[in-house]
Amino acid sequence: MATQQPRITRVFGAVNIGSFRVSAMIMGQAEDGAMIVLGSSHRASDGIKRGYVTDMRTASHAIRTAVEKAEANANTSIQSVWIGCAGAGLSSRISSVEIAIGGRRIEEDDIEHLLYAARDHLHPDGRMVLHAQPAHYTLDGAHGVANPKGLHAEALGVDVHVTLAEGAPVRNLIEAVQTAHLDVEGVVASPLAAAHACLTGEERDLGVALVEIGAQVTNVSVHAAGMLLGLKSIPIGSNDITDAIASSLGIRRSQAERLKCVSGSAIATPTDHREMIPVNGPGEEPGGPLARGADEHNRIARAELVAIVTDRLGIATAEIGKALKSMGFTGAQGGQVVLTGGGAELHGVAEFMQGALGRPVRIGKPPVLQGLPEAHATPGFATLAGLCLYAADDPVDIRSVGPRYQPTKRYRGMGLVNRVFQAVREYF
Repeated sequence: MATQQPRITRVFGAVNIGSFRVSAMIMGQAEDGAMIVLGSSHRASDGIKRGYVTDMRTASHAIRTAVEKAEANANTSIQSVWIGCAGAGLSSRISSVEIAIGGRRIEEDDIEHLLYAARDHLHPDGRMVLHAQPAHYTLDGAHGVANPKGLHAEALGVDVHVTLAEGAPVRNLIEAVQTAHLDVEGVVASPLAAAHACLTGEERDLGVALVEIGAQVTNVSVHAAGMLLGLKSIPIGSNDITDAIASSLGIRRSQAERLKCVSGSAIATPTDHREMIPVNGPGEEPGGPLARGADEHNRIARAELVAIVTDRLGIATAEIGKALKSMGFTGAQGGQVVLTGGGAELHGVAEFMQGALGRPVRIGKPPVLQGLPEAHATPGFATLAGLCLYAADDPVDIRSVGPRYQPTKRYRGMGLVNRVFQAVREYF
């Protein structure tokens, strides 16, 4: 007997516009709060390079196709979507603001006034603010208060996490979606979406680094105290490995991509020298030029492929290590590293990076969700699922706090407390 589908009360649509593929997902929230994937799809990317729109018409067409496929799978249509932003020069910082309370009990009004005051301290310096989220509150300078309402203090402060991007590339992403006849609910920095899918609450509290390896961009972010503390974008991705295989062996990119996915590994084994792997894919004509170093059947030793993969991966890992160090995620101050994105699907990549970075590394995938197809339960679709989860979570943004609260006498002494690096110092 067919089981009764739970009643869906809200529906969220998401589009992740990557350099390798454009993917779409429609997720429903049931009455009991459970998240259910109603439909998802992906297709090859077009008109996108390193996370930037380079051809509006083809990018829009790819978005429209991906969404229509997801709608067909979900048997429902959507008018608006949340979109992920992986390129556009993402960066982040923490701003801290404090107001005087005078020892009395903190009311909801005080919190709203503080958040409204914090809006004056965003200072985007000509860049676009994607997120301005209150991470946690401080009472008389003591960190880590989740909800200060009802507590007494002389001063109430808040640490606001601000994510910035270049305005023009973000506007191009929005326009590409709008040209595909969809409204944009919000633009979410890819590391925030991926964190919603891959990281546990405890990891985000204690300190964790998230490395999202896309086709052409790798985003390295550091999370602690429940917030994103630092973010660095590296213009390197899994496509660089494909290109290295293609140029080293003198073969087509499509052949190199297949070799990487099917036989590639970041871990060498003693049998690699004896194992011969075909350069031609199934159904491909055996004729044509032989790959460099191939035998007469156009096969290469697996050891040769592994050497190319590990060489390129070594370069990428060195850059990731530098980014982590620049954000203070080093030595005893660093913790676990979580790898996600399509590049995290390479065989042995976690073991390789664990050895190279000298810290525990695990692979981050989307959580187990009802209706999530097996093909989309992989690291390459974590950000997509995370966009829907982020939308359902609906984190507070200080820019949506209304200007109803005018400063009165009791708020004098309000001023900016510059604790930009205090949270970083405290947790790392």
